[in-house]
Amino acid sequence: MNTEELYGTIGRRIRELRNHNDLTQQELADRSELTKGFISQLERGQVSPSVETLMNLIEILGSTPAEFFKEDEDEQVVFSAPDYFEKTDTAGNSRTWLIPGAQKFQMEPLLVVIQPHESLEEDKPHAGEEFGYVLSGRVHLYLGEKVYHIKAGESFYYKAEKNHRLANASAKPARLIWISTPPMF
Repeated sequence: MNTEELYGTIGRRIRELRNHNDLTQQELADRSELTKGFISQLERGQVSPSVETLMNLIEILGSTPAEFFKEDEDEQVVFSAPDYFEKTDTAGNSRTWLIPGAQKFQMEPLLVVIQPHESLEEDKPHAGEEFGYVLSGRVHLYLGEKVYHIKAGESFYYKAEKNHRLANASAKPARLIWISTPPMF
């Protein structure tokens, strides 16, 4: 990165933080004992602040040097088969994690296949909620003492406060999207 690009990057980040904090250029100038003209030139990449001035601005704007200079990482948005992780149990039922590292997110989507006349292991009550959409086949949702019969094209949603499990009572495999929040696996 050349000097001109660096000035532009610093100015852009100062402007973003100032806007994020709902400050005008004049308000930032007043808090930092600088002129509005200097703040304007800084944000346009026309001047470079001293290290002391930059550190003062970063602090006034509620950031840290580490956060300020952190490179923006392109977060993966689209995922495909090479990203997936699949686990199959002894009965041939499979869970495919569709988002790698989903444990760090708020929800965890899986593609689940339950073989004919098979069941997934029972989950004990836990914090969180679960959602499912049956793509093909039919499943039984055992939720506490109740059993719900769900067919292709239908969905389910529940708080995971009771013992629960899914089973396939049909002669064909059942496929469904299952999303847990927070991630449990």
